[in-house]
Amino acid sequence: MRIWALAWPIILSNITVPLLGLVDTAVVGHLPDSRYLASVTLGATLFSFLYWGFGFLRMGTTGLTAQAVGRENDTQVRNLLGQALIMAAVIGVLLIVFGSPLISLGLWLLDGSETATPLARQYAEIRILSAPAVLANYAILGWFLGQQNSRVTLMILVLTNSVNIVLDLWFVVGLKMTSDGVAWASVLADYAALIFGATLVLRQLGYLEGRFLRRELTSLNAYRAIFHVNANLFVRTLGLLFAMAFFTAQGAGQGDTILAANAVLLQFIMLVSYALDGFAHAAESLIGRAFGRRDWQAFAATVKAAARFSLWTTLAASLAFALGGNALIALLTGLPEVRATAAMYLPWMVAMPLIAVWSYLLDGVFIGTTAVKEMRNSIFIGLAAYLPAWWLATEMLSDRYHNHALWFAFTLFTLVRSGVLIAYYRRYRLTRWR
Repeated sequence: MRIWALAWPIILSNITVPLLGLVDTAVVGHLPDSRYLASVTLGATLFSFLYWGFGFLRMGTTGLTAQAVGRENDTQVRNLLGQALIMAAVIGVLLIVFGSPLISLGLWLLDGSETATPLARQYAEIRILSAPAVLANYAILGWFLGQQNSRVTLMILVLTNSVNIVLDLWFVVGLKMTSDGVAWASVLADYAALIFGATLVLRQLGYLEGRFLRRELTSLNAYRAIFHVNANLFVRTLGLLFAMAFFTAQGAGQGDTILAANAVLLQFIMLVSYALDGFAHAAESLIGRAFGRRDWQAFAATVKAAARFSLWTTLAASLAFALGGNALIALLTGLPEVRATAAMYLPWMVAMPLIAVWSYLLDGVFIGTTAVKEMRNSIFIGLAAYLPAWWLATEMLSDRYHNHALWFAFTLFTLVRSGVLIAYYRRYRLTRWR
């Protein structure tokens, strides 16, 4: 039950993320000009990809901290926080300094309309100011999760999104601002979360023995472990982002209806991921601690418990999509042609959770053990199957089946990635982890 105790706050905190997106859309969507909604959509998409790329600050910090906790090394736990926060500050400042060319490149890739793009640039130039706070919050969340304190994740994310929603309403409805108001609301909410997180950090440091070591915070050699972990996680994330971007781009090339239908179905995948991420993140912490102690009995028990919860969740999701998929599609779109098109590809949604569950679960295992090269490899081996499979399928099938070919290739990518991680796990369980 320790898995569930750690997982449920993470699952609840994940649910606040789409809620914020819905409020942003509702607030800006009621402005008299649709270009404001389009600009916020473009800008939010840009920053989702940009900040997600630095998610290694959360994942890497969790694994290394959990192992330090398992070794009962409070000094290392402290220093890992210091190192992660220094990295977050440096990267965050660099993003602000080089923000203009990054924003230009991102908006060019997103290829928005001539009316929405200038407003999206204005939105992005404000949002980039939150980079140090966002990345520092990643480090803080990862540090607390590594200490098996997932309730802090819930507290920080609920605070962030609550402040964001209140400021959205105040700036846009009350002060009559437009997309710039939504951007400022996000920036101020991120810094409010950082202040709150810092107070929680200071309190937690009071419970830890040891002290910060200057050489661990100022010597580049001391960052070797965290650089190694984070560099591989960064490359892995870039590969995953490419897979998602390629899927979106190929769907867009088949027309707006296919693009919209795929977007609806991807929401199903995101919905399942919120729950599976909760169990995976809980596993990261528990497995990292067991790995640090070399307690292989606790290690195996955690994997089995996380697998059990994940599989039950996956089976429930697949059953829900099989029996109620059309009703779920109707909740997300009122357009008849999009509903009909999404229904054609619903069987892929029934199969996808059963395939993807292993990659979510084993990501948690490998982050906890900081076996991040294997995570990186699984993405690129998956891409080596994904891209040729898409090309061959589209060459062999007529145009009307090209979106089935795209879903087939994306499902194969997930299957291969899961298979590679399973193979690594079986090998390491017999050699390193025993």
